[in-house]
Amino acid sequence: MAMNTQTQTFRGFCRAGELNAQTAVECRFGGEVETVLSVHAAATLSGAEAEDGAVRYFGKVLFSVVYEDAEKRVCRAEKGVEFSARAQDASVTPALTVRGSVSAENVTVRREGASVYVTALLGADLRLYGEREFAYLTGGDLIARREPVRVLCAHLCGGETEAEDEFETDLIGDVLFHAETVFLSDVSCEAGLVRAEGEINLGVLALKGGNALVSFERMIPFRAEIPCEQASASCRAEVHVTVGNAVLKAEADEEKATCRILVQLSLAVDACVYEEVTVDAVTDAFASDRVLRLSRLSAESRGAGERFRIIERISGKAALSSAVDFSDTLQAVTLSRAEGYLAGEEGARRAEGAVMATLLVLGADGSHRGVEVSLPFSVPVQAEGECRVNVLVCGMSARQRREGEIEAEATLKIALTGEAVLPFSLVTAAEEGEAIARSDSAVSILIPDAGDGLWELAKRLGKAPEEVAASNPGLEFPVREGQRVIIYRKMNRSV
Repeated sequence: MAMNTQTQTFRGFCRAGELNAQTAVECRFGGEVETVLSVHAAATLSGAEAEDGAVRYFGKVLFSVVYEDAEKRVCRAEKGVEFSARAQDASVTPALTVRGSVSAENVTVRREGASVYVTALLGADLRLYGEREFAYLTGGDLIARREPVRVLCAHLCGGETEAEDEFETDLIGDVLFHAETVFLSDVSCEAGLVRAEGEINLGVLALKGGNALVSFERMIPFRAEIPCEQASASCRAEVHVTVGNAVLKAEADEEKATCRILVQLSLAVDACVYEEVTVDAVTDAFASDRVLRLSRLSAESRGAGERFRIIERISGKAALSSAVDFSDTLQAVTLSRAEGYLAGEEGARRAEGAVMATLLVLGADGSHRGVEVSLPFSVPVQAEGECRVNVLVCGMSARQRREGEIEAEATLKIALTGEAVLPFSLVTAAEEGEAIARSDSAVSILIPDAGDGLWELAKRLGKAPEEVAASNPGLEFPVREGQRVIIYRKMNRSV
């Protein structure tokens, strides 16, 4: 039989999960490409939609190839390819909202006949949000323990901003390609606003006199302020920044042998503010005279956690995709990047992974080739719980002190983004069961277990916590070993 109870319903927009997926996108270049020196794939996500059992995401990949033609001239080519893919998951429904990003995790080149095929393996990080609803018990004809239960609610927001820079370099000719990497250094919230700050590492590969290659990079700071009505200083937010468009203009001054570079970047900012909502719910209950059968909900909500940043300089002998010797001239290091993950146990954690780049070499016969270099790293970090690792590589250089060996150096900027996890357990319903036989003696003495709290003792005795405390005014909780709990009962006497 159902007893008289009081319930309420929680409704909120929360993070529902995330999906990680991969898809391959291919692009064909013609027979003019004789020797591929370097390839770059920049992927942008145009949109993502939730369907029954899957998320469909789509966008565009811009492929840039630097190559030598049959006359050993260094040239460049670009092509854009649109893509559409699905990430399968049985829990996905059309009611969910999707936010995400894509990146080129691996780029490979193969030749078939007169054509060159460049394939990019895209990794998609898709975040799912949706309405969350559950009923919870707040009271009724029972003895209840009510506690605050914390749930993280999500508020999506976004916007656009721009970043500009102007700097001088040595005189260069044609810009072969440029690549932009976003590094988010700080995210904060205040009343009605989300603020994101960071840097964009602009890497440029260019021709410098004849067939000589040169690479350089520039750190461009940015700051974005995104309105969000629900944001406050107590909130945390996760932010994703992507470069939507990049325009470079080079103005040469041949008298000074310099070149002025003008950079204009348009940035898309996608943010989610997490607000902690508290509900006063029953987390446990019992009746004094009957067994209660309780229905419970145990779940968790997730959101943005703390951010940690470190800067580390690494160096060492790099692994090479092909051999070099002293007859080779090292001309440029380009497309430096890193893959990192968190390793180790709490209190002894490390950010580990590898730094990779393309080393462009001029051989003794006057032809160029690209050599892939890889340098492992392992850096101690202060981080707790689950964290995402983002590594920005800057100032990477390479030299050949010993024949056949490349020593590489680089500065790593590492950002660790924690994840807040709030588990909760509450009572959703209570049903009355069979009667409980209680003692009819005037006084009962209970020897509790050491460490028992007032609620645990009250539940064992079938009495309200206030009644137990009133009967034992000198007792402190949790109880110590050897203590006694006394319960007095009113007796009905007939005359």
